[in-house]
Amino acid sequence: MGNQVNLEEIYGQNVFTLAKMKERLPKNVYKEVVEVLENGGDLSRESADVVANAMKNWAIENGATHYTHWFQPLTGITAEKHDSFVTNAGADGKMLTSFSGKELIKGEPDASSFPSGGLRATFEARGYTAWDITSPAFLKESGAGVTLCIPTAFCSYTGEALDKKTPLLRSMEAINKQALRIVRLFGNTKATKVNVSVGPEQEYFLVDWDKSMKRPDLIFTGRTLFGAPAPKGQEMEDHYFGVIRERVGEYMKDLNEELWKLGVPDKTQHNEVAPGQHELAPIYETANIAVDHNQIIMETMKRVAEHHNMRCLLHEKPFAGVNGSGKHDNWSLCTDDGVNLLDPGDTPNKNVQFLFVLSCILKAVDRHADLLRQSASDVGNDHRLGADEAPPAIISVFLGEQLDDVVKQLIETGEAKKSKKGGRLKTGVSTLQEFEKDATDRNRTSPFAFTGNKFEFRMVGSSDSMASPNTTLNTIVAEAFCEAADELEKADNFDMAVHDMIKANLTEHERIIFNGDGYSDAWVEEAERRGLPNIKSTIEAAETLTTKKSIDLFEKFGVFTQTELEAREEVIYETYAKTINIEALTMIDMASKQIIPAVAKYSGSLARDINEIKQAGADASVEQEILVEISKELKAMKKALDQLIKDEKKAGSIAECKKRAFFYKDTVVPTMAKLRAPADKLEMLVDKKEWPFPTYADLLFEG
Repeated sequence: MGNQVNLEEIYGQNVFTLAKMKERLPKNVYKEVVEVLENGGDLSRESADVVANAMKNWAIENGATHYTHWFQPLTGITAEKHDSFVTNAGADGKMLTSFSGKELIKGEPDASSFPSGGLRATFEARGYTAWDITSPAFLKESGAGVTLCIPTAFCSYTGEALDKKTPLLRSMEAINKQALRIVRLFGNTKATKVNVSVGPEQEYFLVDWDKSMKRPDLIFTGRTLFGAPAPKGQEMEDHYFGVIRERVGEYMKDLNEELWKLGVPDKTQHNEVAPGQHELAPIYETANIAVDHNQIIMETMKRVAEHHNMRCLLHEKPFAGVNGSGKHDNWSLCTDDGVNLLDPGDTPNKNVQFLFVLSCILKAVDRHADLLRQSASDVGNDHRLGADEAPPAIISVFLGEQLDDVVKQLIETGEAKKSKKGGRLKTGVSTLQEFEKDATDRNRTSPFAFTGNKFEFRMVGSSDSMASPNTTLNTIVAEAFCEAADELEKADNFDMAVHDMIKANLTEHERIIFNGDGYSDAWVEEAERRGLPNIKSTIEAAETLTTKKSIDLFEKFGVFTQTELEAREEVIYETYAKTINIEALTMIDMASKQIIPAVAKYSGSLARDINEIKQAGADASVEQEILVEISKELKAMKKALDQLIKDEKKAGSIAECKKRAFFYKDTVVPTMAKLRAPADKLEMLVDKKEWPFPTYADLLFEG
């Protein structure tokens, strides 16, 4: 069964942890590092040099030859430029190595070569990466050897954030500051920090590498642009939590080991709903570390899959007709003295601090539902949201029976005298232990669900960075806390003021609470009556970033400037247009060079067979019917192909980025669907041996 792993021995072995720092740094330098970690500020130049040298020595001892500033540009993935530790040879001819504090703290990649929304151009290319001391450096083992990776932020020469991490770190500071005001008001004088705790569940597909390489759509776009459904999909519900296949199990074992070595607290693994789909979930961590670790998870998933001759697909909808993949963002707030602000306790109706925090979050989500929707937007997620497999595009909050009842009591009478209990679970089997049930059920159709002591934001796409949704969540809740603290800090009667504020928040924002079936048409109609936004696509959501409401919000808390928001909106339009452009060109290529020639060849063969059958005096009516149907679908496919070529050419002539993006959405995407429909029908008519690439059955059931 292979070698057994000593988890305690390998966990974090490739991470330059605080424990390793303590071993390798002088006491005064270590103390300075801890002070900066806990309270912010800058390391002295002398201490930075000492840390850098210790980090270099540790890395070289573990086989590293290069280092890189590892950052997260607006591509949504990570970037790295490798530099070796080599310096000039010494007098004795031996190679010398060095790594200075300056090299640790600052890097300088070409900012004009990353998406910037106009913030950087070729003639003004300078950008900087800045060491994020709160996220530990780590060693990446790959075909390039061992590389020391230093997590960094990425900004322009003029200071604008060009990445996902910088705004996240800003938002964490904002919510920490405002949440501390709240806990102080409730009498907590010990806490010095309120941390955002995040646990992202990651869904993914695995397919055979060799088969995937025969499909240009998987190679270029990460999803199948053509494909008829397999005879069996997920309708038997036998894949979810099913026995993990040997090949996949071997992959998961290696994946776990690689992640554990990198200090990623990988906890749960299982088969997901769709065939070929799986999930990995880590233990909760501080937000920026959780975001970094999720990027490491996605990179490692892809790399380890190749070692097992498989391809890991992180696209939100790689296969039509079966569930796509999401990434559930479990979010909570915890003080550094161990208090979870979202823990209702045994009697939530009496837990005033919890009810107050809950009411502020409801206010934040209702007021900024459009921004929260935008934060979970990407091109792939448009295929998934609202498709009866993921939350609808309408933001609502699920509280469950217990809290919903408490909220109703507070709204109606201003007082919650009781809260529902879960009771004991009785199975009717004498040998099974009875136990206390949770006080509420779960709701898988809700985009923003309370799940015991946290909120689960279920809309995030599987390939997307976790930074954007958490940046938005942190900022909108910081605003609600700030407004509350401003009022409560000057209240004459704190208890009465809190009571009144809880009731006012719940009454004003009750419309955002929905505990029913989010997939139903009735909810769409009800949401419209409530005045809740229903933003259906990524590019329709983009403009929510630059409303006056959003600009005021983000600028107030120093998370984004107006210029940075405008740049991000521009990047969304650019990314959408480029993504659909690549998909359209791939469809044109596959249709022109693979599907149509294969179908034409099969049609010719079938026509010859018909003639031979007729000459033999037999009935060829069945074959003739098939040929007529194939000819009909082939004609429809050629017509759609010609139209797609025209639409694609027209899209390229539209200079204005937003107009081009909307043309792709409103014109090119529907034409792509018209091209796919007859092609998928033809797949069901043409001899499988003649079909030019592996089918869904090949990929999902024979991989």
